[in-house]
Amino acid sequence: MDDLFISEFSATKALKRPLFTAQKSPIVEKLRVWAYRGFISGSVKREFQAKYRHSLLGAVWTVLNPLALIVVYTVIFSQVMRTRLPGAESSFAYSIYLCAGILTWGLFSEITLRAQTVFLDNANLLKKVSFPRFCLPIIVILNASVNFAIIFALFTLFLLISGNFPGWLYFAIFPLLLLQIMFSIGIGMILGVVNVFFRDVGQFFGILIQFWFWFTPIVYSPTILPEEVRGFIAYNPMAALIGAYQRILVNQQAPDWLALLPLTLGAIALCLLGLQLFRKRVGEIVDEL
Repeated sequence: MDDLFISEFSATKALKRPLFTAQKSPIVEKLRVWAYRGFISGSVKREFQAKYRHSLLGAVWTVLNPLALIVVYTVIFSQVMRTRLPGAESSFAYSIYLCAGILTWGLFSEITLRAQTVFLDNANLLKKVSFPRFCLPIIVILNASVNFAIIFALFTLFLLISGNFPGWLYFAIFPLLLLQIMFSIGIGMILGVVNVFFRDVGQFFGILIQFWFWFTPIVYSPTILPEEVRGFIAYNPMAALIGAYQRILVNQQAPDWLALLPLTLGAIALCLLGLQLFRKRVGEIVDEL
């Protein structure tokens, strides 16, 4: 992304600006980010296009990949293995349960894993061009959101065709997505800053997130677990969030918003901590790179 940007963003003009500036107020930072909205949208567009630039089908793969995923889950688990959820009557219940968990987990995983390396991946850009550094986490969020929107739109179409669309409850997904993005980018920004100075952090989190996936009820129902294990999983913040998605899409019930209060407070705290750490260390990050 950085080489493309340097060639297209008028690097000569950008280099006339100071590479390092005094720490500005949050309002000034927001105004600067808004002024660079063309850079942000252009970066998202270029990365999306670069993904399929040399393929024959091009952007068609954006639809085919998630469509294949949904078909596999539906055919294998619902029709071949005849997997059933306890208390669910629909033959597609387990497929919907699985997709609701895996697709939303994919958004969390993509944001956190990409954010933790965002400064390392854009080292040349950070050294050569002056721009609001906060643009980079925003680009991570937008890129992940575009990928998620495509696959979740196809999943929504499947819900409509199969007669499992939850109606107006569907719109309860959007505040959950906002909460998930806040939680994800909060973790990602903290890891991204720390990973610049201690590279083992990124390697460790890559392993941790694999255990975290299986510690979250995505491919299994928490009702099959022993009582003491269920109590332990209750401390997993992603379990409550994934469970809220599954409750909407499988059971067609409103989420337990009160149960999401600890996650909401944690997401806000992580975002504030990540932002403060980022603003405090942004100059050191460039030096370290």
